[in-house]
Amino acid sequence: MITRRTSLSHNIVAFCRFLRANGLAVGPDEAATALLALAQVDLGERTQLWLALRTVLCRRAQDLDAFDRLFAQYWKELEKAVDSKTKDGANPRQRTQPKKGPDFNQLKAWLYGNKPTEETTLTTYSTQQNLARQDFSAIAPDDLQAVMQHIRELSLTLARRANRRRQRTQAARQLNLPRTLRTNLRRGGELLELIYQKPRKNRFNVVILADVSQSMDLYSTFLIQFMYAFQSVYRRIDTFVFSTELHRVTQSLKNRPFAEALHHLADTVTGWGGGTRIGYSLQQFVENHLSLVNKHTLVLILSDGWDTDDATLLTDALTKLKSKAHRLVWLNPLAGNPTFRPDTAAMQAAMPLLDGFLPAHNANSLRALGRWL
Repeated sequence: MITRRTSLSHNIVAFCRFLRANGLAVGPDEAATALLALAQVDLGERTQLWLALRTVLCRRAQDLDAFDRLFAQYWKELEKAVDSKTKDGANPRQRTQPKKGPDFNQLKAWLYGNKPTEETTLTTYSTQQNLARQDFSAIAPDDLQAVMQHIRELSLTLARRANRRRQRTQAARQLNLPRTLRTNLRRGGELLELIYQKPRKNRFNVVILADVSQSMDLYSTFLIQFMYAFQSVYRRIDTFVFSTELHRVTQSLKNRPFAEALHHLADTVTGWGGGTRIGYSLQQFVENHLSLVNKHTLVLILSDGWDTDDATLLTDALTKLKSKAHRLVWLNPLAGNPTFRPDTAAMQAAMPLLDGFLPAHNANSLRALGRWL
């Protein structure tokens, strides 16, 4: 619920709460500083307000992208919101007109121009946020396109963030001003040493092994869509799908638009939407494609762990993968349920060999996966 009042300062406080609810470390002190910052900028310039709030509310560099997205989302929702009934139900014409302060005039310019005749509550909900929390298996067909769009935007944001990483260098390329200032504070503030930075090369490869059996094909579709955008970041992403046997689909995804590629795979991959043989499929990968895995490879396995094979097949395959890979991570959509326990024979065999075990049941869980990437 988002409440708009006739005071911009109230909306700034509400915006700080909105940031905190979405994972940013914004508390009362930061909110107070944000209010003080309002007096230092021209409120008629939205860019100035954005920069001021960005400066005082983002403690870490990794918060900047999230802040930009949430800032745009918050004010856009206010613009689109529909006025509810006034709280006391009185006739607005009989109300005393509140004083039109300059802060309200700026807010009015951003919204749709209503006169400040009353305090108004705008009740809305973030469709995107609700869909991001919703299990993929429970998404209505009408919402499918919106969810896929959200995942595309999320993956592109994380991919751009990965591309912007920097590392220190001795060559005079791009000055790292924050680190330069911190380093020279120890010398009384004189700039005696300059710190430079350059783009950090991403040396990692990713191998995706996605279960597309009947219980998993929808979850796999969302994960493959998520990883589709990372092809420009990683030197190599190899994608495999399996149900009763393994299929390499890397080139099919690279040479076609994503939607077209999925339709093609569903028509051509044997066993898509069928049974599950996890151990046998991973053994096929080890026997035929293990050369793709080295100390610079992140291996992602997406499966619910329901396997008809002997668990010793899976143990053997995972042991060989772990000995070669940088990280071995299992994504299980069932793990999004608080009551989930990895009690199947496959999961019992896999858990001791994994570097990470994560849920993959909604868009928010894919955001958490971004930290591994």
